[in-house]
Amino acid sequence: MNLEELKFTEDHEWVRREGKRAVVGVSDYAQDQLGDIVYVEMPELNAEVSTEDEISEVESTKTTAPVLSPVSGRVVEINDELTDNPEMINEDPYGKGWIAVIEMSDPSELENLMDYKEYGEFIEEESHEDELGD
Repeated sequence: MNLEELKFTEDHEWVRREGKRAVVGVSDYAQDQLGDIVYVEMPELNAEVSTEDEISEVESTKTTAPVLSPVSGRVVEINDELTDNPEMINEDPYGKGWIAVIEMSDPSELENLMDYKEYGEFIEEESHEDELGD
């Protein structure tokens, strides 16, 4: 997986563009913060979604976190393997741990997302702010 091909949201979702489709998952940073993932509420197939709509929920031993859609469109595929193996998000967040595929209604929305380098800087800044808040 070439992480340079991915786009990221401030809510720690990632997107890999495949033509008019966007493969969506949660970032390595997010899965690390969540801890052991024990359950994934799968998105509804064929659901129309807008940017920042909740499409899924990930439950870990620590907490439950929403997964927000980074793009608008229609959910055309879901990763059913996560139902029985939610830990795949921990083990391979950018590969086998993907959550959904969205057929984008407006691919230009990807331009609003961070690239890998920007996301790394964002995480660093966010981590620093968390340390100051303690």
